[in-house]
Amino acid sequence: MPRVTPLPSSALAPEIAEVYDRFVSYGPFRDQAAVLAHVPPALDHLCRMLMELKARRGVTWRYIELAIVVVSQLNACNYCVASHSPVLAVEGLPADAIAALPSTDHPAFDEVDRLVVEYATLVTQNAGRIRDNVFDRLRRHFSEAEIVELTLRIALAGFYNRFNDALQIDDGSAADRLAAFLAPLEPQDTQPILPPHISSTDDNGDLR
Repeated sequence: MPRVTPLPSSALAPEIAEVYDRFVSYGPFRDQAAVLAHVPPALDHLCRMLMELKARRGVTWRYIELAIVVVSQLNACNYCVASHSPVLAVEGLPADAIAALPSTDHPAFDEVDRLVVEYATLVTQNAGRIRDNVFDRLRRHFSEAEIVELTLRIALAGFYNRFNDALQIDDGSAADRLAAFLAPLEPQDTQPILPPHISSTDDNGDLR
């Protein structure tokens, strides 16, 4: 049970309630939304961003989840580790390799896996002292946009580790969370949710 009173979507302005309801509709994230509802701009922007990141084609899901599990292990967020480890299993990593993270001695990890783990560890523990050669190696495997996205997801994982642990947010069973992570968004969810004063088309009717 969260340490603050969970709020229903009915407590919010209609445009933010829509984001709340859509966020909880594709996964067991009601407590997450219900706590963030105390700060409507945070719920609006964070939940909207997570849905849009899930819908876009960016960094390979294996690397995103690998980074999240490593950060969560380093921050001792058991909830986040339990949530994301099953996704890595679906991505082909054996249970003993996942359990050993952030160690990458297991033969199941390839060169890119090890680089992602190294980078996630550096961003989490020593972000201001990352050497240029780390980025040289990242550029061999990722575009600049992908490096930015990977860094964003690493930083977000650290935020959610602390946010969930401090406020005791623990949504659903591990099986429910796995199903939510693996399920594609519905077609109508792949377009960004825009604030009511912003149109999703330009003056010619073309999607932006």
